[in-house]
Order: sequence, then C-alpha cells, then structure tokens
Amino acid sequence: MENLELSDNNFSGGVPFDLGRKMKNLFVLNLGKNNLGSGDASDLTFIDSLTNCSKLQIFGFYENGFGGVLPTSIANLSSHLNFLGAGRNQLVGTIPVGISNFVNLDTLGLEENHFSGVIPFEIGKLRNLELVSFSTNKLSGPIPESIGNLTRIFGLDLGGNNLNGTIPSSIENILGLHTLNLSHNFLTGPIPQTVGLFFSLTFMYLSYNSFKGALPLEIGKLNNLQELDVAENKLSGHIPNTLGNCLKMEGLFLEGNMFQGSIPLTFSTLKGIESLDLSSNNLSGQIPEDLAALVLLKNLNLSFNNLVGEVPLQGVFGNLSTISLVGNKGLCGGIAEMQLPACPKSIKKGNRLGFKIIVPIACIIPCLSLVLLLVAFLRKRKQKNKSLTQLVMGDDFLRVSYDQLLNATGGFSSLNLIGAGSFGTVYKGILHEGAKPIAIKVLNLERRGASKSFLAECEALRKTRHKNLLKIITVCSSTNHAGDDFKALVFEYMPNGSLEKWLHSGEDTPQQEWILSLSQRLNIAIDVACALEYLHHRCETPIVHCDLKPSNVLIDEDMIAHVGDFGLAKFLTINSGNSDGGQTNSLAIKGSIGYVAPEYGIGGRTSTEGDVYSYGILILEMLTGKRPTDELFTIRQSLHEFCKEALPERVMEIVDSRMLLVEPIEAENDAQKERVRRDKIRECSVSLVRIGIACSAESPSERMNIKDVIIGLMKIKEVFLGVGIHGRRQMRMRLTGEGTSRE
Repeated sequence: MENLELSDNNFSGGVPFDLGRKMKNLFVLNLGKNNLGSGDASDLTFIDSLTNCSKLQIFGFYENGFGGVLPTSIANLSSHLNFLGAGRNQLVGTIPVGISNFVNLDTLGLEENHFSGVIPFEIGKLRNLELVSFSTNKLSGPIPESIGNLTRIFGLDLGGNNLNGTIPSSIENILGLHTLNLSHNFLTGPIPQTVGLFFSLTFMYLSYNSFKGALPLEIGKLNNLQELDVAENKLSGHIPNTLGNCLKMEGLFLEGNMFQGSIPLTFSTLKGIESLDLSSNNLSGQIPEDLAALVLLKNLNLSFNNLVGEVPLQGVFGNLSTISLVGNKGLCGGIAEMQLPACPKSIKKGNRLGFKIIVPIACIIPCLSLVLLLVAFLRKRKQKNKSLTQLVMGDDFLRVSYDQLLNATGGFSSLNLIGAGSFGTVYKGILHEGAKPIAIKVLNLERRGASKSFLAECEALRKTRHKNLLKIITVCSSTNHAGDDFKALVFEYMPNGSLEKWLHSGEDTPQQEWILSLSQRLNIAIDVACALEYLHHRCETPIVHCDLKPSNVLIDEDMIAHVGDFGLAKFLTINSGNSDGGQTNSLAIKGSIGYVAPEYGIGGRTSTEGDVYSYGILILEMLTGKRPTDELFTIRQSLHEFCKEALPERVMEIVDSRMLLVEPIEAENDAQKERVRRDKIRECSVSLVRIGIACSAESPSERMNIKDVIIGLMKIKEVFLGVGIHGRRQMRMRLTGEGTSRE
C-alpha cells in the first residue's frame, strides 16, 4: 500500500495502533474529516508505528476530534514529509521542537486545537515551508525572529492566540507573502514600515491587538491588497492618503482606533471596495461626496466620530440598511429615513461665499499656469543632462558607464557572447572582482525600432517585480569610443541559459544534463504562467509581453524560470479593457512567427489573450520538443493541430521521448512500478496537452484565462507528485481567503 486516502467520510472507532508496521511503503496517509478520535490521550498512539514508513510524504489527520498531545515519536517520522495536517482536533500540550526535522515540509497545519506554550524557535529550520497555520490555539510568547528564515511562505496564519511582543523585523524577508493573519493576539508596538515590501500581499489581518502609532504610508505600495483589517488597536494619526493606491481593495476595516483628521479624498479611487468601516475613531470634517460614486460599496460604517456637514443622498447613502452614521452629532440632511436634522441655511449660503472666493482665484489660475509651464520647460532642459538611468529607471538603480561594461565583457568579446535577439546581442560579464556575473544586452541601434524597444523594456521592467520575471540591475545610455550612441540593459545572469537551449540543443549537446524531465517542464510551465498572471492582472497597468517564446524564458541555478525580453511589451490602458486603447497591429506583426496570435496577423488589437496563445504554443513545444516552425508542419497542419489530433490515445507518441529517460524514479524499477510511473506520466502529459491546446485556440474568446491555467497546472502537479488530497486544498483556501468570509 502506497496511497491510503480515507478523508471526508464518517469513519469512527479509532486508528489501528500498528497501522505503520503493516504498511511500510505508505507515501500518502490521509485520514482527515472523519470521527476517528474520542478526545482521549491515547488517540494518537498509532503515530508510533508510522516511524516505520520511511517514504511517508503526506500525513493528514485533521478534523477528527483526536485528543491528547502530539507524541514525541512524531519527530521520528520520515524526513521526506512535506505535508502535515493536524488542524481542528482537541490536541493539547506544546508544539514539539522535533518538527524541525522535517526539512522538506511545505505545509504545516495545527490550527483550531488547544496548543499552549511558545512557537518553537527551531521552526526557522523549515526553509521549504509555504503554508503555516497555528491559528485559534493558546500559544503565547513572542513571534520568533527565526520566522524570517521561512522566505518561501505565502500564507502565515497565527491569529487567535495569546502572542505578545512586536512583529519581528525579520518578517521583511518573506517577500512572497500572500496572506498574513496576526489578529486576536496581544501584539504591541508599531506596524513596521517594511510592510510596503510585501508586493504580493492580498490579505492582511492585524485586528484586535495593541498596535500603536501611525498606519504606515508604505501600505499604499501594496497594489494587490484586497483586504486590510487593523480594527480595534491603538493606532493614531491621520488615515494615509496612500490607501487610495490600493486599487484592488475590497474590504477596509479601520474601526476602533484613534485616527483623527478627515476621511481621505483618495478613497474615491477604490472602485472595487465593498466594505468600509471607519467607526469609533476621532475623525472630523465632512463626508466626501465622492464616496457616493463607489457603486460596489455595500457596507459603510462611519458611526461614532466627529463628522459634520451634509450627508450625500446618492449611492450607498441612499439605503439605510447599508450605512451607519450614529454618534456623529454634527451631521445633517441625508435621506428622510435617517431622521437627521435639516442642514442650516448658513451651509447653503456658504456656497455663495465660496463663489465670491472662487471667481478671483479662477482669474489667477491662468497666470500661475503660465509660470508653471515656464518652470517645467526649464526643468526639462536641465533633465537632459541627467543619466538615462535616473530618467527611465529611477534613482535607486546602479549607474554604470560604457567603459565599465566594456571591461566587464573583455571588450565585448565573442568568448562572452551568450545570445542574440531581435534588437541586440547579450554578453556575460563581471563588473569587478568578486562580483556576481551579469548579463548585458547591447542594443543594435542601427536596427529600426531598437531605441523604441529599449525604452519599452525599461518602462516595463521598472514597474514590475516578480520572482518569475528577469530582474533588471541597471541600464546604460552613453557613447562608445567612436562617438556613436550606445545603449545597454544589465540583468541578473541566468546560469542555466534559456528554455530554447534545453529544448533544442540535444542534437548538438547530447549530454543528459541538457534534457528536462517532465516534472521540470511542469515547474517551468507554472513559473511562466505565474509571470503572465502577474503582468496581466496584478500590475497597476496591465502589461502584454507580446513576444513569449522559449528563447525569452531564462532559467536560474535552481531551475526556476524567469520571463525576459520586454522589448515589444505594451501597456493596456485602463479604459480600453483588454485592448491597447484601440491601436492595432496592422503595420507589423508583434511577436515571433509561430508564436504570434493569429488575430495579430489581421490587425487585431494587442491583448492578454495574445500572450495566452503564445503560452499555449510554448506548452506544446515543451512537451513535444518540436518548434511551431518545424518543417513537419504545413499550412494545413500546425503544432496545435498536430497535438490536438493525438489526444488522448496517441499523446505518448508525440511527446519528447527524452524526458521519459530522465524522469526520476525513487522506488526500485520493477515492472509494476514502471507501469505505474508511465501511467502517471501519460495522464499528466494528456492534461498538459489539453491546456496547451485550450490556450492556443484560434479564437481569443475560446482561450483559457491565465488564472485558470495556473489552477489546472497545480492540479496536474498534485496528481503527478501524488499529493492531491483535500487537506492541502482546504488549508490553502483558508490561508488565501478563497471561499471564506472575513470572519
């Protein structure tokens, strides 16, 4: 027995104490969501026998009513364990220090038990952790500084405990955080300004603590933030205007603090907000009329402040059931159901007074405008002397000269040439002794469009930050020794080259290390999809790459893929949906032959669906090892049709046979295990081909959304690794907020 999946039933009666002695080959054991526990201290004695299961990777016994403490023998479980789910039981005692032995653990769920004591400092040894949930226990003491070692975490849930102290400074190392829940504890001190580093943060819950000081302005940098809850703390000062930059905000809860000043006018930019609670603070001034224009706002609570003036009549203010204004003695007007006093005439006469003031101001404005235009013109002339690095990339980037890049590459020696693209060549270089290698893309300015490509790439890269995008270090705009213009971009060096090399260098370099296994191809597909999802949906202005192909996918030393070459990238204007503001591609096809979406060839608008088409072709190329321009394909049959015709029976005939030779096998290679391995490879290959075909459909409307692509790929990965169990899915849903309410 390798996989024993018994979750989501009504089994009762306990777990056999010798289960592990008779099932030594267990890979997956999932007992979750049953009634196997009785609340007794002896409920978990069966764990002792699981120490014999040296291959165990998935162990779930959540939601069973198990009692007692976690036995010390749990620390002796397989070091291969990557999922441990024990949430929603009746467990007591402390969290065993021995869990630090599980160096491969990526999911740890102990939520909704009765654990006490401190969070072990040794948890910092689990550097592969992605999801951690200790919520709703009785844990005390500070959050250990070692939490900052867990740099891969995207879900951290410590809410509902008795934790004290401050938020550790090391938390700034966890840049990939998606969900952070520290609510309902006894934490103190300020909310650190470094929260602005968490660019991926979507949900942040810090309510019901004793945080003091101001709400950091840096929160406005969290462009992906959907919910912020800092209710019932001791925060003071003004509500930051920068919150208006969080354009994806759906829920903002600031009640029960000591905020003062007026309601920020920038809240009018939060077009997607549904719930806004500012009650029980010391806010003053008038209610901004623009709040009435927030059409999705369904719950507005401004009660118990010091607000004054007339209440708007439109939008959320027109429905008594969606708004609360009690405890503001200075308000007047509003709809009749609010039973507020009528506004005094002096307020309305104030408008006439305002008119008398506005008229002379309006006369002065044109004069001021002329002065400002003159100042702007003079500044623009001065800016010509600034370096291009400052102008297009900002002040935080390293500045390098032509001579430095010349020396770094040995005079742009062909020995350091590592690639060539549409608008230039790429060299490997080292700026100074002991420095890390860099990749230098030198633009061929004689090529038409090279300068425009250079600026487009600078503009795209300075506005993006994602682990699956190629990181730019700096740019150089200067002149060479002949006096000619010189432009270059400097990137992190990717030691494993491009995906193109891995897929198509087998004939010239037959060594096995240049061949990708199916699991590696799957991981690369996920990496590229995550990069596109970020560009399309999580940038302030959506970006279309326009030239996705294997040569533009770079692979680092850990075999993580990074999308690069944004020379053809386009920003999509907000008022044009998924198009580029009405511009078409009739003058030139944007992209590379074989990968460019068919609608671009007939003047179709640039769109995110065009990138999805290129991605679909990329998937099919990774699986078959064949370029879309291969001589095998004719006008009548494309790579898309070639793969579609093979579904599902003949898929194994078209996949790259080399990947079957290098797919790792952990178990001994007997006939049965080889058959199981090939069946799993076939199942995953078929699913991947289906996604590739769905993405590369001829009609843009029929292509998959990139978010659905990622979900599909993750399911394939779970099947391929044998980890498709309910516990992980449910825990991810809890930690990411999917399908859950704020409560």
